[in-house]
Amino acid sequence: MKTALTYLLAAGSLLLTSPAATAQKAGTDLRIAFGSCNRHDLPQPLWDDIAKDKPNVWIWLGDNIYGDSDDPAVLKAKYDAQLRQPDYLRLREQGTAVIGTWDDHDYGRNDGDKTYPFKAQNQQLALDFLQEPAGSPRRQQEGIYAAYEYKAGKKKVKVILLDDRYFQDPLTRDAQRVYQPNPTGDILGEAQWQWLQTQLQNSDADAHIIASGIQFLPQEHRFEKWANFPAARQRLFNLLASTKAKGVLLISGDRHIGEVSKMTVPGVSYPVYEVTSSGLTHPATQNTGEPNQYRLGPLVNEKHYALFQFEPKGKCLFVTASLRGDEGKVFYSEKIEVGK
Repeated sequence: MKTALTYLLAAGSLLLTSPAATAQKAGTDLRIAFGSCNRHDLPQPLWDDIAKDKPNVWIWLGDNIYGDSDDPAVLKAKYDAQLRQPDYLRLREQGTAVIGTWDDHDYGRNDGDKTYPFKAQNQQLALDFLQEPAGSPRRQQEGIYAAYEYKAGKKKVKVILLDDRYFQDPLTRDAQRVYQPNPTGDILGEAQWQWLQTQLQNSDADAHIIASGIQFLPQEHRFEKWANFPAARQRLFNLLASTKAKGVLLISGDRHIGEVSKMTVPGVSYPVYEVTSSGLTHPATQNTGEPNQYRLGPLVNEKHYALFQFEPKGKCLFVTASLRGDEGKVFYSEKIEVGK
């Protein structure tokens, strides 16, 4: 494998092929861990558990720090503190590749949208934290979306990281502070939509992980979610159907809970799963249950992260998706066949 990022620009799209630095040999599995909602100034007991899983890749799903400031010096100090966190540092030093996107708190403002005036400034700080090279095309574009490819034996897994903040249209709240849907509003912006279509349409990957800070599938809760933008959510589903991308798995954060959702999307020949992993340092312990018609298994309200274990078997590719906690605890696990 290459030891440095390789940048491929094709049809105006950005593909970053980042090495999964933990050695992968033909026929072995691929391990991708992910999580969100991480305060640099709270105890972080999960990094040693994550390291024991020996993931090839760690994906930050947003709220990687709680920046919540327009002052770049404040955000940089918090990012630097996280980079120095001893157990997180050890995870990086053992060879785990780190990639990621952002959500609102590391964007700079809670529930921030496209009107936030410091988004370009804060994009560079977020990419500094992810140790994006100075010459990366990702630093030249608006928004931090990117795609990466990894191998699971002879199978290929593409990770597509969306930016759900830079182009997001505004929402309004009612008197009870509940978000009201924006029927025609957008999340991704046209340039990112075209890029996403290219990433799916031209892909030869056997599985596709699509990541967003906010949840894709759940509709009932009152917080931020793709369902607040029904036209954008439907456009995403239509794109999954029209591109016929194999093995799409959705991942998200934001909610300070963990859950696995499963939905039948018209025009897609397999069920679409979403794994939400949120609450590395401060889960919503008071949330003991909320409606989600698509949920499988429990709602997890303890500190946790998620792990995808991809395993090629002949012509098939399987992934075991699990929500995992401190001291090796597994809250829920689901085995899925992808990339038939």
